[in-house]
Amino acid sequence: MHVIITDTRSSSTRTIELGAKRIAALVVVCLLLSFLGAMYAYHQLVRVGERNGWTFVKTMSAVADTGQADEQARYLRENLDVMAKRLGELQARLVQLDSLGERVAGMAGLDINTIKAAPGSGGALVSPKPLSVEEFNAALTTLERKGALGVDVLTVLESRLSDQKLQRALIPTSRPVIGGYLGSRFGRRIDPFTGNAAMHTGLDFPGPVGTPIYAAAGGVVVTAFDHAEYGKMLEINHGNDIITRYAHTSKILVRRGDLVKRGQKIALIGSTGRSTGPHLHFEVWVSGQYKDPAKFLAQGQKPQLSSAR
Repeated sequence: MHVIITDTRSSSTRTIELGAKRIAALVVVCLLLSFLGAMYAYHQLVRVGERNGWTFVKTMSAVADTGQADEQARYLRENLDVMAKRLGELQARLVQLDSLGERVAGMAGLDINTIKAAPGSGGALVSPKPLSVEEFNAALTTLERKGALGVDVLTVLESRLSDQKLQRALIPTSRPVIGGYLGSRFGRRIDPFTGNAAMHTGLDFPGPVGTPIYAAAGGVVVTAFDHAEYGKMLEINHGNDIITRYAHTSKILVRRGDLVKRGQKIALIGSTGRSTGPHLHFEVWVSGQYKDPAKFLAQGQKPQLSSAR
């Protein structure tokens, strides 16, 4: 394509050759300029119409606003439905946790209703119609409140179970001598020295001299000395007015004031004091009264002890 430009004043001409690419570029530029001009004209028209209150401009603005509002409402509804479903799942999980908490409370011997601040309620979030934002916020607030209450309940249960575990650790239920057989039991018997009936206030565990003796439970050593009748003797205070006594030992491995744990080696079997042979004489005292140690040991591992009479 050739374009001839003539200058009448100078009587000169100029020829411009336009190829296909240049023509296409020129058309694109023209279309772009036309589009930008139309957009500018529309913008100016809308501004003038808004200032002058033209009816058709108000109608177009309302239609545009309605379309945006509908799109926003649709987006919000879709996301709200998804969140409502997740909220229902969380509520179902919370119901399961409530049930678990009640079972654990029963194991701990605790009435869960005594530590709940409000009556329990449960169930998944089910609604015959889509939730509104207000309803969703209310359900979420309720869930947060119940979740906080659940944390409080589980904290109390943890504390109670920890206390019970600690108390069990301080009850003398572990056998002080491993293996061997049980000698004289708790109760009345014939005294080996006098031949008369006398009360035997503990259990005897015969064994070779030097056999390890272990603490029946955790506690504090309150006595460790030579006794005229009990020989080398030590006592452990386990709290709750419970004391265990270990007598006739050949050697005491702990000192007064030591903190010992269940199963810790504390002495060695011997035959010191009023004794006819190497053995451990083991006693349990509760509130200043001697008790049958076998009843405490029976609460532990229940060792198979053969009786030697």
